[in-house]
Amino acid sequence: MSESSGHTRRRFIERSIVQLTLARFRGFIREPEAVFWTFVFPILLAVGLGVAFRSRAPERPHVGVIATDAAALKVVDGLKRDSSLIVENVDDSAAARALRTGKIAILVRITGPASVEYTLDPVRGDAGTAKLLVDRAIQKSAGRVDPVLVAEQRVTERGSRYIDFVLPGLLGMNLMGSGIWGIGFAIVDQRGKKLLKRFMATPMSRAEYLASFMLSRLVFLVLEVVTLLGFGALVFGVPMRGSLLTLGAICLLAALAFAGMGLLIASRARTTEGVSGLMNLVMLPMWIFSGVFFSSSNFPNAVQPVIKLLPLTAVNDALRANMLEGAPFVGVSGQMLVIAGWLVLSFVAALKLFRWR
Repeated sequence: MSESSGHTRRRFIERSIVQLTLARFRGFIREPEAVFWTFVFPILLAVGLGVAFRSRAPERPHVGVIATDAAALKVVDGLKRDSSLIVENVDDSAAARALRTGKIAILVRITGPASVEYTLDPVRGDAGTAKLLVDRAIQKSAGRVDPVLVAEQRVTERGSRYIDFVLPGLLGMNLMGSGIWGIGFAIVDQRGKKLLKRFMATPMSRAEYLASFMLSRLVFLVLEVVTLLGFGALVFGVPMRGSLLTLGAICLLAALAFAGMGLLIASRARTTEGVSGLMNLVMLPMWIFSGVFFSSSNFPNAVQPVIKLLPLTAVNDALRANMLEGAPFVGVSGQMLVIAGWLVLSFVAALKLFRWR
């Protein structure tokens, strides 16, 4: 190949990639549904979760008390003076029904001048707390004095709230969804409309075609990250304790990895129904196990090594370490290696498996 023909080839490749990338961008912004699910839906989800799980005082447990004489009523008065409890007098039949239906967390039966019987369901999460609070109030009203002087200092720290935990998870989920759904559907749609057959007749290679999808993700990456994290910082005060460069590197690598997975999923699929099933098969386990809405550490230790190898788990862990703990790039290097591994594996496999038809 002569030097002039090689130069012409390079210019063609550059122009084809640029034009294909611009085509991906134009196609995206012309679809209101895609814009909504990429930019608006994560914000609405953050608002809903932030309001529903906002920081507030612990709920006061409901306590039912069976008291029939003056001495028992004195104990009831001591319970009612405790502001951490909601106390109501009940009879035997009402007490059994209230406990069975969950209207009270614990039933207190005063059996004598200095004896009390507690009835509770130990499976209920608030029953144990209610017992401790009730017992403290009863013993205090009876004259118990704590032998140790205790001081309390209350603080509120950003980073410990639920919205601080869930916002990085929403960002990771959004990067995964826009990468896999956005790219996978676009390729299958073009294959279904016979457009890929026309591309096959051009000098453009599979690598150039697939690279245009990867590059188009970078255009929207900045908008996605700035929109969601900016909203979280301005409205809920979500902290950004780590380096913005490290945060950008995590998001960039994650976007490319999920774009590669989208390419791989769509490399052979011919219909939108088929690719939808494959995408749900890939993403559903990560929605459940990768710690988007609750910590992945809740699952048994036996499956933790597998969970840690999921790309969304690595992305969420790296984002939270950077944003909430201020971890530097070295601190998230393990997660970055997992993400990079998925990027290389998925893109190489997509190149091998991709078919124009």
